[in-house]
Amino acid sequence: MSKQTRSTCPYCGVGCGVIISTEGAQITGVRGDPDHPANYGRLCTKGSTLALTASAAITEQTRLLQPMQRLNRKSEPKATASAVSWNHAMDFAASGFSKIIAEHGPDAVGFYISGQLLTEDYYVFNKLAKGLLGTNNVDTNSRLCMSSAVAGYKQTLGADAPPTCYDDVKHAECIFIVGSNTAYAHPVLFRRIEDAKAANPQLKIIFCDPRRTDTAEIADLYLPIQPGTDVSLFNGMLHIMLWEGWLDNAYIRNHTTGFEALKATVRDYTPELVAETCGIKKDDLMLAAKMFATSSATLSLYCQGLNQSSSGTAKNAALINLHLATAQIGKPGAGPFSLTGQPNAMGGREVGGLANLISGHRDMANPEHRAEVAALWGVDSVPDKPGKSAVEMFQAAADGEIKALWIACTNPVQSMPDQATVRRALERAELVVVQEAFATAATCDWADILLPATTWGEKTGTVTNSERRISRVRSAVAAPGQTRHDWAIVVDFAQRIEAKTGREKTLFPYSVIKPELGVETIWNEHRESTRGRDLDITGMSYAMLEASPQQWPLTEGQSTGKARLYEDAVFPTPDGKARFVNTVYKPVAEPRESRFPFSLTTGRLRDQWHGMTRTGTLGRLFGHVAEPSVQMNPQDMARRLLVEGALVHVTSKRGSIVVPVQASNEIAPSQAFIAMHWGEEYLSGLSAAGTPLAGVNALTTSAYCPSSKQPELKHATVKIIQAEMPWTLLAMAWIAPGKVLSVRQQLKPLMQAFAFTSSVPFSNNAPLEQPEQERSGLLFRAAAYEAPPDELVSQIEAILGLDGKDCLHYADRKKGQRRSMRLQQVSDNAHLTGFVLAGDTSAQAWIKTLLLEQLPAQSYGRLLLQPGAKAPIAVQARGKLVCSCFNVNDTAIDTCLQDLRQGILLTAGAGFIATDGQRLQALQDQLQCGTNCGSCVPELKRRIRAANALSKAG
Repeated sequence: MSKQTRSTCPYCGVGCGVIISTEGAQITGVRGDPDHPANYGRLCTKGSTLALTASAAITEQTRLLQPMQRLNRKSEPKATASAVSWNHAMDFAASGFSKIIAEHGPDAVGFYISGQLLTEDYYVFNKLAKGLLGTNNVDTNSRLCMSSAVAGYKQTLGADAPPTCYDDVKHAECIFIVGSNTAYAHPVLFRRIEDAKAANPQLKIIFCDPRRTDTAEIADLYLPIQPGTDVSLFNGMLHIMLWEGWLDNAYIRNHTTGFEALKATVRDYTPELVAETCGIKKDDLMLAAKMFATSSATLSLYCQGLNQSSSGTAKNAALINLHLATAQIGKPGAGPFSLTGQPNAMGGREVGGLANLISGHRDMANPEHRAEVAALWGVDSVPDKPGKSAVEMFQAAADGEIKALWIACTNPVQSMPDQATVRRALERAELVVVQEAFATAATCDWADILLPATTWGEKTGTVTNSERRISRVRSAVAAPGQTRHDWAIVVDFAQRIEAKTGREKTLFPYSVIKPELGVETIWNEHRESTRGRDLDITGMSYAMLEASPQQWPLTEGQSTGKARLYEDAVFPTPDGKARFVNTVYKPVAEPRESRFPFSLTTGRLRDQWHGMTRTGTLGRLFGHVAEPSVQMNPQDMARRLLVEGALVHVTSKRGSIVVPVQASNEIAPSQAFIAMHWGEEYLSGLSAAGTPLAGVNALTTSAYCPSSKQPELKHATVKIIQAEMPWTLLAMAWIAPGKVLSVRQQLKPLMQAFAFTSSVPFSNNAPLEQPEQERSGLLFRAAAYEAPPDELVSQIEAILGLDGKDCLHYADRKKGQRRSMRLQQVSDNAHLTGFVLAGDTSAQAWIKTLLLEQLPAQSYGRLLLQPGAKAPIAVQARGKLVCSCFNVNDTAIDTCLQDLRQGILLTAGAGFIATDGQRLQALQDQLQCGTNCGSCVPELKRRIRAANALSKAG
């Protein structure tokens, strides 16, 4: 009988509730929890495929299931790791850390943890480093996404507390989305925005971003500002509000301080100057200021575009200044709402998971705060020396200052900026411990000790979403193999350290034998640490959370938390008043120059998550964006004589990668875009100098905001030039069930044998409710300056199963050309199930279509082996996937829209289809696209608009 377990999605900060179905030890299904207030049953493409990523076949191929040790890592980089016992692994780690601390002091070690840990995991890591070992060198990958929001809230409002909630979306009269592709990064919240707009057509939406992403589809006003000019924009808006008399002077006078200094500064931000700086129209700037200030309720939604910047804190503060100046805060539908990127970035902040914080939103620099935490933990003191932030930690390790690194639940070899420094740090460190669920994460290759951790579906604890709502995470299945909960690994390590130091009473009295009891004990200790703080959760027990998720603060004796903060206009500052910050615009860390004429931005794909250790296991999630690319404005491509799909060198001051180029009207001239997800696991190669290429973050800068120390991942200057690689290869094959990821791991060592490679799964995108029909394969693309040895191509063929008797072959060694085709008999015809095109890939489009559409191929045998063969008329190229849930591509959508224009299709009872809304409904009726998770709806609207423009032009 199927068992149902309520839990929380492990992806973005929306914090959607899920219901996990299990049969025995296997997760068999996941659906949205209709009672969870974050999503009310909705899930995005990523959440709706969670069960597939947790299948037994995926676990077998990707999971780290036992402790491993790599001997002689420094003399044999990336040597194979061998299985060891937990006792050996933990003793080795404890002895190594103890020795380094004894010789060099506690600040010679560092812990780099993750916003994907649970709050309880975070708490014990924090206590281990700051309470037991005596170092503040514990930081988190949330430093890369949310620390500017933390600093901005604290500078202005007095505490790191988003004052809003998701329900504010339906109460707002104006929504200002800035630096956030909400449609991709927070899809379920975006569904709420769509609902609010449909329910209230008078709702005005402003969207501000250098790229015209799918989020722009819902906007009444789009501001395509130049990268990094947000402070100038916000100050310019405030200048206009001052001039027009749109401020709430009584609110400013009674509930804020510091306005006069800011007022003097923004006088210089005239509309003309700001429009020129930001690259927008003066009239649009004026309209944005009016919409924001004169609305009865304005809600701002913002994310990495503001945070990942060398001026990140100033950007956050300048936006909050607008809310304070117009009293757009502390009431339904109004306030500055920072959207967290990771599922528990908020929880990590609550327990002091950053190097400058301690538990309960306390500041490390405050001696009273340190004394409070020391008393709670039962230690003499908490160290007062500031710890190393993420960028500083890896730089210190690269410099030899930090000698041991413990990395948990994060993949810095993919996600950190300036990968050359990160890799130098891992090479130089005397000891690297990696605590991880997935053996396929690139960082695992650099570890001395690998510790297998549980992951989503196996863990129990809590997380906090963007609206301060704490939800339970529950285990639906038992921990596989020898995996252990993250907090339990820390407790084991800490107790071994205590034994070595002769400590009589443990600081970690949490039951590992009964995990449910142990994790609740940790929760209760964390809960007590918040007493009297702005995030007081002393009234929030596990029993209460079993009934329903709750928002903080929720003090002892209360039955429900606060949906909104500062409704009384009293702020957690010494005088109870909010503070204006005198923000001054500063350009990006790397302004464009003649040598590096393009501004490179990074961001998310719709169907992928972070480094893709989980989402990258499913071919269907590559359907929307199948391969890595750099997107450029078509005009820039034309000027440089670049054609679609051509390989280019993208080079910054730190490194270079090779990647195909793609034309996109989303990208403004002199700008470029690469998705943040493409690390060396999927995009690799070897430079002409023999240096391994390390994915997109080989390019990004570690320059950071001085207040938040968050790096400017959103911007780097680059040059883009044609990569002259005449020899190319494309290999694709359907793989036996449950073997795709194992095959990809076999191909991984070959990725640096070429100047460029990419390796990604693909699938036939079977209906989600029929997973047994899912068929998966692997795509391997490569390029080189000259033809490689035949043996190398033979290896690829053998790994993909293209060396058997059912394969056809052609080779011309003189021209460096080779072709292999695997055909499988189906009824009275043959289907193409795998191929290699080497040396000449010009026929790839129609041959890929034969394979992906599983079309009859019996009559194409000679053409398949003929270099440069033209596409048969019967083989139509497959369109670009738009709807992942129902496998609907752009060709089907465009055909349907054409039929609508010609009056062939009518919605039921609607007669002639005149409005965009009716056209969308007709698309959904005919093709089902956009009727499940809704993630493709913005793209459907964009295609409708484009079809309308084409119709008018015709």
